[in-house]
Amino acid sequence: MSQTASRVVARAALEMALTWDRDEEAECRAKWQRQGVAAAAVDFGGPFESQVPKVIERAIVAARREGVIGDSHGELGAVAGAAHEAMSQLSAKAVGLNVGGKAAICRQGDHLVVAVVASVGLVHLDDVAVGLGHRVAVSGCMSPP
Repeated sequence: MSQTASRVVARAALEMALTWDRDEEAECRAKWQRQGVAAAAVDFGGPFESQVPKVIERAIVAARREGVIGDSHGELGAVAGAAHEAMSQLSAKAVGLNVGGKAAICRQGDHLVVAVVASVGLVHLDDVAVGLGHRVAVSGCMSPP
């Protein structure tokens, strides 16, 4: 099967979201950077409903901090949209429950992916959920006509 840019970036984001700690995350980020994929990740945890906006905000901040995106409206919107899509894919399992996990943001060219891997549960009865959103992230803004 061919390795399209979308699949490469999705794989990178999933691998980043599955890292256990900051050291493994840094190693994974370096691995993907050698392959031309920019990456960032953030941890999260708490009641699902309160985590959706927090994950979106933290994803944007992390992506900017790590140089995955610039300051353009289009890039910020791409991260927000992909993060929202990824979190919405968790909702069937997570509404009303606590979640904890990691969101990763990866980009190569104009392909941007946010992957979320989370434990979902109450007390010790955890399930695992994965969400993934893909967007086109174009650098810069168009000038008004």
